[in-house]
Amino acid sequence: MITVKSLTKRYAHNTAVDQISFEVQKGQIVGFLGPNGAGKTTTMRMLTCFLTPSAGTATVAGFDIFEQPLEVKRHIGYLPETPPLYPEMRTAEYLSFVGQLKGLSGVELRSRVDYACERCAVTDVKNKLIGKLSRGYRQRVGLAQAIIHNPDVLILDEPTAGLDPKQINETRDLIKGLAGDHTIILSTHILPEVSQTCEQVIIINKGKVVATDSVSNLQNRARSGESVLVEVAGRNATLDPATVQRKLEQVAGVSRVVFKQDGQKRAVFEVEGEKDRFVRGDLARAVVESGWDLNELRAAAVSLEEIFLQLTGEESSAAVEKAADGETE
Repeated sequence: MITVKSLTKRYAHNTAVDQISFEVQKGQIVGFLGPNGAGKTTTMRMLTCFLTPSAGTATVAGFDIFEQPLEVKRHIGYLPETPPLYPEMRTAEYLSFVGQLKGLSGVELRSRVDYACERCAVTDVKNKLIGKLSRGYRQRVGLAQAIIHNPDVLILDEPTAGLDPKQINETRDLIKGLAGDHTIILSTHILPEVSQTCEQVIIINKGKVVATDSVSNLQNRARSGESVLVEVAGRNATLDPATVQRKLEQVAGVSRVVFKQDGQKRAVFEVEGEKDRFVRGDLARAVVESGWDLNELRAAAVSLEEIFLQLTGEESSAAVEKAADGETE
């Protein structure tokens, strides 16, 4: 559905996007992730034909962004970070206006306005002035204008920026509900947004793509060896976490043991194995042979924040802290 090859954008002596390449399959939700200033918005603007690339090429829904920009725009729904709304217009009036700009008319236009309102949960504010709506409702009206012409591709730039937690959850559910009918690129620097919404992740840093994969595959690649969570419980006496930790550290193939939390008779540890070593069986035997109960032994997922730091470097840690908290610029 979307193919990008060596796409580049230069401004004088600054290269904002540097020969990036990726593909997005039909019906997918793909997270386009990176710190602020990484080149995400510039890439989105090139794909939507608002900016002309300096080099490279891209096709959207089979149309070339250089040779067929009008066709590309017909097949794209775009929601920029600040929704392009007219506060003096009423919701249905505005959506009808956008639909006409997209070439809709008559019965088809009225049908699409009703559909977009229902799909984006703004039917109850169809006759209200946009300027009187809450931030969450305005965001949903912005999404409704993006789908009014039933595009093949939706490009959403920071769609939950500035929303409260309830509005963020509602918007995420709405975006997930649009998958399948539309191919979606979700540009964001908010890490939970990606892990909870997207099937595939494209990570960009300093204008270059540094990773393209599913979240689960990125987690597997980020591990140097097997990583597991172990919950140990004492049978009769109070458990000494330090004693348990020493015992786990003595297991062959274990490279690191981190104490996570404890209770009066239980403790949880994260245990990392050496590369290409699988230590679950030996850990289980060590716990049981020491007279403790093994309550749980499961794989420990590497967080998207950790992956992000590994791929973008320590200079992006401030952005990750903001992203983990759901903050924006």
